[in-house]
Amino acid sequence: MFDSHVAVLLDQAVSLVNALTDGEARGRAHIAPRGADLPEAIDAAVSRTAASLPRTIDAAQADYLVEAARRMREVFQAVQDGRLDTAADTVNGLLRDTGARPRLDRAGGGAWQMHFHGAHDTFAAGCSAGCATGLALAVGGGLTGRLGVCRADRCDRVYVDTSRNAARQFCSTACQNRTKAAAFRARKEAAG
Repeated sequence: MFDSHVAVLLDQAVSLVNALTDGEARGRAHIAPRGADLPEAIDAAVSRTAASLPRTIDAAQADYLVEAARRMREVFQAVQDGRLDTAADTVNGLLRDTGARPRLDRAGGGAWQMHFHGAHDTFAAGCSAGCATGLALAVGGGLTGRLGVCRADRCDRVYVDTSRNAARQFCSTACQNRTKAAAFRARKEAAG
């Protein structure tokens, strides 16, 4: 299982992927925010406690995070498809391109905390570096089975399975319920 810091990084990756990439969500088309709407969507996706860097999200920072989210989605999809070499290659590229590196920082004179960005990195680079590191720990730590893409029809949102039995298949209970209801209707029709 993931420690609490890695869980935060993976949750942040999930939030960014699901907010910033086009696709389908819960049976409907999902068009990611663009332009002036991006900073607000990014701010909503990244928890205030998850990032220690100043939150300046200009157009360049937003574009950086959109590209990082697209690449993180590739990791989740590659894992789902059983293409672990592709997942690892993509994570390695993210680690390299974000300049991820471990360091201890003391936030506001409090306890030391592990971060994976430099003291002067931008918000986007630091946030992406943390997400890339979380994905690297999952892929390299034998926990790829915990990364998933929703198996419901017309949904491609990603998730991290933190259940005890590692049996999660859906991004949300809404998708799980939608799938169960469709299966029930199909059985009822077949019976006749």
